[in-house]
Amino acid sequence: MKAIETILSIGNVFAFLAVGIPWPRAARWVRHGVPVVGLVAVAQVFVEGARWPMVPAYVLSGLFCLAWLWKSTAPTGRSAGRRPNRRRSVALGILGLSASIALPAMSPGVRFPPPSGPYEIGTVTYHWTDADRREVFDADPDARRELMVQIWYPAMGEPSSPRAPYAQDGRALASALSRLHHIPAFVFANLSTFTTNAIPFARVSDKEPRYPVLVFLEGLAGIRQMNTFQVEELVSQGYVVVAVDQPFTAALVVFPDGRQAAGLSKDQADGLIQQSIRPASRAPRLHGPAFEDGIVPYLARDVTFTLDQLTRLNQPDADGLLAGRLDLQRVGIFGVSLGGIVGSEACRVEPRLRACLVMDAPMPAAVVRAGLRQPSMWITRDAETMRLEGWAPADVEQHQTTMRAVFERLPGDGYFVQVRGMYHANLTDTPTWSPLFSRLGVTGPLDERRAHRLINAYSVAFFDRHLRGRSAALLDGAAEQPPEVLLETGRP
Repeated sequence: MKAIETILSIGNVFAFLAVGIPWPRAARWVRHGVPVVGLVAVAQVFVEGARWPMVPAYVLSGLFCLAWLWKSTAPTGRSAGRRPNRRRSVALGILGLSASIALPAMSPGVRFPPPSGPYEIGTVTYHWTDADRREVFDADPDARRELMVQIWYPAMGEPSSPRAPYAQDGRALASALSRLHHIPAFVFANLSTFTTNAIPFARVSDKEPRYPVLVFLEGLAGIRQMNTFQVEELVSQGYVVVAVDQPFTAALVVFPDGRQAAGLSKDQADGLIQQSIRPASRAPRLHGPAFEDGIVPYLARDVTFTLDQLTRLNQPDADGLLAGRLDLQRVGIFGVSLGGIVGSEACRVEPRLRACLVMDAPMPAAVVRAGLRQPSMWITRDAETMRLEGWAPADVEQHQTTMRAVFERLPGDGYFVQVRGMYHANLTDTPTWSPLFSRLGVTGPLDERRAHRLINAYSVAFFDRHLRGRSAALLDGAAEQPPEVLLETGRP
């Protein structure tokens, strides 16, 4: 629990005793402290942010203030009430207090479990502007494409080092996610309470001179932190992970000067994305120009720009933590949903990407036509699980057929991983954002912790084999697979 949350819980106990006990005349002054509890509740909401486990505490503080007001204004002799009513009120008060303390205590905010690798994790965030490229999502023709990029890297750190929050702007992200996904904002309120395993600005680990690099791309209306479970595991195993926040397709991107790029609605974005996957005769328009190839090629250029910026950042004389520590001869990419779509297109056009991991995403038409050259892996679900989740038959077919079409035409190593019982949200941190998601059917029958362990195992094995040349028994066709997994391999 946060500091003001704790004060509010203690204050509610005080308020219960103040209004629920018939104090002697000399001690009735204690009741005058009850309105302060209401002020504490208001302060907690505005300072720390409201979150759903605190709802009983908010309700109780309001009820205690009303009870105090009633007792203060009721005629003498009536405020005490009847004894049976008092007993019932005391019992209900105790029950309410128990719930108001237990819920936030059981949901104190998420601390991501420590990853399994030998490295500590450092993190740093950059703001980059592509002066050569217009921002097509902005009606201003002079607007340039800007990116927020967060980098996690193997670090030197002490166990006592302070850890980075999941999101610096959790309340703003909660509001944006609420608008785009049509879910009450309080469901996302825990975002501001999460703590990661990363240490801000930690010194890069000296165990290796340079580390291979992985680019991560978020899903539509997602956030760059949305796969922290996977990012931290990969970094702990010795990878640098570079997460690109793509403005206007991300839920919200906040720039250092406070400007915000709010995500397009799903309806607005879907037409631009679908034009890249299943082109229509009438191309969608955005601020005038028609997007004949959809928006995916434009988003893929964010990856090329990011690789260029990493090259500059990696110069030995560059001023920064990572100068000379990035192995840009060993670069891979992974993305989920829209991030997987854009990642596959980036792999098609960008030879610097040596390994491509796509998670639960249909393939763009250009990728289906041309195929991919790099070793590639798909992590997805079987069609039956997608139907169980409620996907439309056309969407199930689009995902399954386009992914498989590219997989089957690979000239080199390929892996098609299907995890039964895993829903789309299980490929991200979403199950940890709120315990309500599992009860609302957002997550699948496969336990989310089990799903994350499987995703991490296959991700590490894939990049270890194709960026580090290490053996990966999990990817050998003869190796025994977990019971939930169907692995298909394609090798020349």
